[in-house]
Amino acid sequence: MNYLAHLFLAGNQPETMLGNFIADHVKGSDILRFSEKTRNGIAMHRAIDTYTDQHPVVRQSITRLRSDFSKYSGVIVDMFYDHYLSANWAEYSDTDIHTFTETRYRILNSFQAILPSRSAKLLYYMEKQNWLFSYGSLDGMQQAFNGMARRTTFESKMEFAVENLKAGYTEFGQEFRQFFPELQKFVCENFDIAKN
Repeated sequence: MNYLAHLFLAGNQPETMLGNFIADHVKGSDILRFSEKTRNGIAMHRAIDTYTDQHPVVRQSITRLRSDFSKYSGVIVDMFYDHYLSANWAEYSDTDIHTFTETRYRILNSFQAILPSRSAKLLYYMEKQNWLFSYGSLDGMQQAFNGMARRTTFESKMEFAVENLKAGYTEFGQEFRQFFPELQKFVCENFDIAKN
């Protein structure tokens, strides 16, 4: 899953949100400098990624993209699923998405002093361009994929991914709706979180 889903699944505990946000930028023993709740958030993020990568419905989504995007297919599906979460937000949360995203930016910024440098840079651009909200529109997705394509070491063709999203919009949407409640159940059963 991508940033919106991770922050949504983290619940309302700030340190758990922080852990979910920084997990990809914390390596080895660096984890020990964070609080127990933040470490729990890091563990949650990693468990979510493992569960997602192994889920047959997600694999089905990835398979349809493999011929066009090769090893980047999984990253693209994560983005597609964030799109469906954002676009159908009211089905999953009682909190307005504007309020949710603004609150998450504010909370993450409150941890600036301990953010890994890569996380701090990421947060700056995420908030400036309001990624969490923009995922809900196809234009926002196009901007996100354009940026990701520029940052990849090898040619990814991610700038064309929105065309695949449009072409398979119903199928990807059905797969997201099948998968996401199962992911929510997995998180609730394995982690102690304050609900959104």
